[in-house]
Amino acid sequence: MANFNGRIALVTGAASGIGKEVALRLAAEGAVPVIADLNLDAAQATAEQIKSSGSDAFAVAMNVTDEAQVEKGVADTIARFGRIDILVSNAGIQIVHPFVDFPFEDWKRLLSIHLDGAFLTTRACLKHMYAAKYGRVVYMGSVHSKEASKLKAAYVTAKHGLLGLSRVLAKEGAEYNVTANVVCPGFVRTPLVDKQIPQQAEELGISEAEVVSKVMLKDTVDGQFTTTDDVADAVLFFAGHPNNALTGQSLVVSHGWFME
Repeated sequence: MANFNGRIALVTGAASGIGKEVALRLAAEGAVPVIADLNLDAAQATAEQIKSSGSDAFAVAMNVTDEAQVEKGVADTIARFGRIDILVSNAGIQIVHPFVDFPFEDWKRLLSIHLDGAFLTTRACLKHMYAAKYGRVVYMGSVHSKEASKLKAAYVTAKHGLLGLSRVLAKEGAEYNVTANVVCPGFVRTPLVDKQIPQQAEELGISEAEVVSKVMLKDTVDGQFTTTDDVADAVLFFAGHPNNALTGQSLVVSHGWFME
């Protein structure tokens, strides 16, 4: 198992869902998670939860689409700890519409959070990683980085884009011992997914139970949702790898929904 002791790990969207689980797991392995979230109160609550278990943590307010706020969050982290070793770019949203009437504002908002957010947070961390000759960047992709579903034009486009971004960083960062990889979960029962269930039921004209069984989980091998713990395992696998052997790669965590 990798040694995370003392590693400083910036995790975006870490006040809830997958990001929170990743932060908790990193803390349990000895890292110091920086809880970056749009909701500072929730980020501070997560940081306090980690501190109460005897580990260190730090909360920063971060709208990942706001260049100044991203730069400030990274600068505040450097001021406190002197370095950033790991970036988990996890912040994201979901918006579903048929392509034919997908509002342009929704398209731009979703792409901005997923792609601008990944770009801005990575760029802000990179100069510090390059100087230290060490960095592990993990992007939160999706099975939708690999395939498509109806109603998700923006999300599928954004998640595919993260593969390209990680591959460029894998090549540019190699000489500085910085790796970049993508974790691609299936459906995880987070608030983001819970919100989708009634939306998809309405759009598709089926029951919420049918959305779960016939849309979300129909191609899994066991009819099970991916768990936040499953995803955290994969994030820590990439974040803890000691060299460039694993860089520019993606790992699907989906109970067999997507196989490659």
